[in-house]
Amino acid sequence: MQTLSEENYLKAIYNIGHTSTTEKISLTAMAEALGNNPASVIDMVRKLADKKLISYDKTRGVKFTEKGRKAALLIVRKHRLWEVFLQEKLGYTWDEIHDIAEQLEHIQHPELADRLDKYLGFPQFDPHGDPIPKSNGEVPVTSTTTLEEVEPGKKCTVVGVKDTTTPFLQYLKQLEVGIGTKITTVEKIAYDGSLVIKIGSGTNTTVSKKFTENILVTK
Repeated sequence: MQTLSEENYLKAIYNIGHTSTTEKISLTAMAEALGNNPASVIDMVRKLADKKLISYDKTRGVKFTEKGRKAALLIVRKHRLWEVFLQEKLGYTWDEIHDIAEQLEHIQHPELADRLDKYLGFPQFDPHGDPIPKSNGEVPVTSTTTLEEVEPGKKCTVVGVKDTTTPFLQYLKQLEVGIGTKITTVEKIAYDGSLVIKIGSGTNTTVSKKFTENILVTK
């Protein structure tokens, strides 16, 4: 069994691996994701390696062992199931659920995730559009791109967000953008990479390059 801190590191490694453009997961990337100093990261990496949850060398970076991957998937599975529960059953909004799920994901009970999954009707995605790992370790496959990569004049549908911080999610609420929102790209501004978009059937809105990089869509 892992400690709370060890579980947080395993989840961070998993998340970095699924958002990085390279397979290598460096100690620097882990420190940035967790907000910890490099010395703390090195110490934890050694502990996780001693428990045979990861392997590490300077050239290849951090990699999961099969044991470590299973442990990380369970943590991610519980986190995302709790997010669905908090939104669908308790009425929390999608900018409120992450921090609460961060606490609930550490509850240790062998049947909890499976019972929660069944109670919720076996959802495939959490409220932010992230796939929920199944009990057998399979992860639903999605074919998405960022809004930044959609050519002007094309229509797309929001299916997820890369940035799940409260300020960004609250900004999306102000714009009335959520999972399933239809967006039409109108014009890309060459000067700074910002994008003019039409949200649903509303008027044109200009959003920043950072915004478009963090919205996942299907064309």
